[in-house]
Amino acid sequence: MKCPHAAQESAVETIVIDPLVRDLAGETARLVAAGPLARVDLLGVPAWAVTRHAEARALLTDARLVKDMNAWRLWTQGVVTHDWPLIGMIDAGVSMFTTDGAEHRRLRTKTAQALTPKRLEGVRGDIERFVAELLDFMAADGADGRVVDLKKLFAQPLPMRVISHLMGVDRSEQPWLAESYKKFFSSLTPHQERMALLAELDVWYHGMVRARKADPGDDLLSALILAEDGGRPMDEDEVVGNTKALVAAGHETTVGLILHTVRALLTHPDQLRLVLDGKVPWETAIEESLRHEPPATHILMRFATEDIEVGGTVIPKGDGLIVSYRAIGRDTAQHGERSEEFDITRPTPIRHMSFGHGPHICPGAALSRLEASIALPALFERFPGLRAAVPDEEIRLLPAFGQNDLEAFPVLLGE
Repeated sequence: MKCPHAAQESAVETIVIDPLVRDLAGETARLVAAGPLARVDLLGVPAWAVTRHAEARALLTDARLVKDMNAWRLWTQGVVTHDWPLIGMIDAGVSMFTTDGAEHRRLRTKTAQALTPKRLEGVRGDIERFVAELLDFMAADGADGRVVDLKKLFAQPLPMRVISHLMGVDRSEQPWLAESYKKFFSSLTPHQERMALLAELDVWYHGMVRARKADPGDDLLSALILAEDGGRPMDEDEVVGNTKALVAAGHETTVGLILHTVRALLTHPDQLRLVLDGKVPWETAIEESLRHEPPATHILMRFATEDIEVGGTVIPKGDGLIVSYRAIGRDTAQHGERSEEFDITRPTPIRHMSFGHGPHICPGAALSRLEASIALPALFERFPGLRAAVPDEEIRLLPAFGQNDLEAFPVLLGE
């Protein structure tokens, strides 16, 4: 699919965003070199990408950029249709992730009422229990020096268990739910299969919401349904939209965070020793990992309701903008000349925006940080000899658009 307006920017280099993530380092370098605003190609559809910290911070609070896809010229002109493979990440139903202004504030406020700090702190014990169970499974599978997949046995099931527990999802349904999201995010899933999967998930979520309306419990989904702030309560479609987005954001971000932190520390044993010796807190290692390898490389999409000037370049009214968090995390103006390196002792403050900024900042950020802060120390305490089972260059990224995840992480547990 090619945009008829693409020729107008022929003098501007267009960076193709590879859905199979075959050269993420090279792609990031090209985005960084392009300046604060880069012209990109998303499976044949042109858009802009913001690649600098200060410019992204400004744009993420700019009311002239909206989530409403009806402000997208390529959509209203019929250039982009539901045949575009990434449409499911934009046309995702009504939720706090797809609305702006007063409607966004209403939906986000009700979600905040449900996802309270007290509720998060209340799940700490459950996270610790899930972590212990999964580490036991790993120990059994990795006995006698057998290689185990850290992703399959630990990083992936943990956040799905946690968000499912919060939502009141039965343990028997969690494997199906995890597999469904895995297929949805994979660039290898055929488009029609992905759209059918979205429809299947929609039916499942509506059924769960109706069941919980009839018999509320002490869980996050019931709290979303019952949330009140004096305004209009969320209708069923809004509850479903918010729930789908929370489950996706509540587990996918944590998978990547755990894996990339472990990978970075294993490839920087001197820094791992600083953390294990208590000289650098786990919180610092987690934040540096979020900066260096954010859970999302690119976030789709906002649309300009009028011309917006960024660093001497104009995003024309009706154009789409993605936020390229991996490039933003390497902004030397924000993170210093050694921004390309993973360094938990860096002299510049680790003030990143890998969970977003402004009204649409990720509502699951606190949960993701909590899980990582429990899971990572427990993992290294249980397996102090943990090491990668293959050379680092053999570890492959998951072919998933926008997700910064690993296909697998083979490890040896040590003695």
